[in-house]
Amino acid sequence: MARFSRSDFTLESFRRQLANVDALPQLCVLGLMSGVITGALMVAFRLLLEAGAALYMPEGNPEAFEGLAPWLRALLPIVAVSLVGTLLYRQKATARKLGVGHVIERLTYHQGRFPMRNWLNQWWVGVVSVLGGLSAGREGPAIHLGAAASSGLGLKLRLPNNSLRVLVACGTAAGISASFNTPIAGVIFAMEVVMMEYTLMSFMPVILASTMGALVAQLVYGNEPAFRIPEVALGSLLNVPWVVVMGLVIGLLAGLFIHVSRSQYLQQWPLWLRLGVVGVATGAVAWWFPDVQGIGYDSVAAILNNQLAVSVLLALMIAKLLITAITVAGGVPIGIIGPVLVVGAATGALGGMLGGWLWPDKAANPGIYAMLGMAAMMGAVLQAPLAALMALLELTHSPNIMLPGMLVVVVACLTSRQLTGCEGFFISSVRYGLHPLQQPLMQALSRVSVPAVMERQLVRTERMITPNHARRLLESSPVWLVIERSSSEKPVLALKAAELARWLLEHDKALEGEAPPDDELIDLLEVPGQRLEMAPIALQATLSEAFLKLQADTLDALYVVHGYRPKQQRISGIITRDAIERYYHYVDPLSVESQSAEKKP
Repeated sequence: MARFSRSDFTLESFRRQLANVDALPQLCVLGLMSGVITGALMVAFRLLLEAGAALYMPEGNPEAFEGLAPWLRALLPIVAVSLVGTLLYRQKATARKLGVGHVIERLTYHQGRFPMRNWLNQWWVGVVSVLGGLSAGREGPAIHLGAAASSGLGLKLRLPNNSLRVLVACGTAAGISASFNTPIAGVIFAMEVVMMEYTLMSFMPVILASTMGALVAQLVYGNEPAFRIPEVALGSLLNVPWVVVMGLVIGLLAGLFIHVSRSQYLQQWPLWLRLGVVGVATGAVAWWFPDVQGIGYDSVAAILNNQLAVSVLLALMIAKLLITAITVAGGVPIGIIGPVLVVGAATGALGGMLGGWLWPDKAANPGIYAMLGMAAMMGAVLQAPLAALMALLELTHSPNIMLPGMLVVVVACLTSRQLTGCEGFFISSVRYGLHPLQQPLMQALSRVSVPAVMERQLVRTERMITPNHARRLLESSPVWLVIERSSSEKPVLALKAAELARWLLEHDKALEGEAPPDDELIDLLEVPGQRLEMAPIALQATLSEAFLKLQADTLDALYVVHGYRPKQQRISGIITRDAIERYYHYVDPLSVESQSAEKKP
């Protein structure tokens, strides 16, 4: 019994430490655990893809659609969308949300808590999409599965919600890292696309998680780069203007992709028609160009080594882009980063070929432009230039490509944002103001849970008490009195203990020399002083949740409930609007200012 109590005390202390903004060692421990769990899940997902491919794909390769008969590869997408329509769309609308967009939504509006049904759906939908010949990647399922599993770890340990946010970022980074063997890109993607902030307290746990995810995957699949490419260099600086032109073209293509994938016109079609168009269109193109199916990493490897014909490159640039966008608009939840990289590589290779025709002596190898196209398309679609550059470096292992890479990524991102009006595939801006994750106040308050700021010195009392009872309550030097209007009601009012102490002094002075009545009672609602209307909030909640609850209910204080069973719940403290504001004003010059300096422009 003593051993159990000691362990419980240790875990409770761990939770209390995590509630603060400076719980770096504790967050690093969680990052390590998250990385191992996510890495194991990604290995399991890839093994599941390989097991499914062994049933009908040549040599059990999940991407070998070229080896299938034309009728079979044309039929597969129709079967895939039929399964999605039959099994997924019979469920509630909330259970059909999958992928990176779902992760950002749960982090933004649900404190990083994930429904189990969506997580289970992600497994089979991810497998069916890839093996069914749709233009789909595996990184969307990787991020969802990793982020949800890491968040589930926090929920299992009943950790405060501010640590769930970091765990979601850890799972995201480890999912990208384990899926592509790109640990740095995983970290930058998690911070730039999902959390949309750069802070030391988040960076270090996410780095550890990404590292562990990559190590677990390397134990099974080795430490080979995703693509093998020859040593190439940009060569003449006359290629720089052509790089800028290619960035403009890719930025326009990225804008086209986002506008088609978010098309309200397509989304208003009946479900059967949308899914039918996705299946038939993908199958029709796949009859002649099977390269458009699946993730397409085999096509990227061939593009980088100049092994694909112009007709195939055109199909990948135009048909794969439109088919992927229509699949998203049609309601099939797929990963888009893999297909986006393929489209960018094909576009870049075509641009390199055209440059070689115009300037045969000065133009760089088309493989160089293919690499640049991958980074430019990824950066423009996601509006994540740093993640795109890190992915370019780690996928190609060619540091010489970074200088033109930075140029083409910036041009493509600016073109997509300014000329086509796209804010990024996963983040849609609200009509007024910023997205919630982009608001500095909400970001700062989301890093801390209420135990770090709440006032713990309180006593709980009934409304009517005797003077002697009042004096006994004040013996423990409480700051607040939590008043219950009756024994059957929840506490709804708070009174400063100093107000009661002042009243008792005045009362005793007024009765000086007289004996108080035996039946005298004090009505705490009549004691002069400010009483705060209160509502409950969970101990795990962040300051941002408390702030929003105070705003929505027009309250000045909340009482913090500790415990998970109704009969065992107790009040751990009180958090007031003033306490939250004091905390924010205290950390603002220390962290928010430095955060804004670290933020991307």
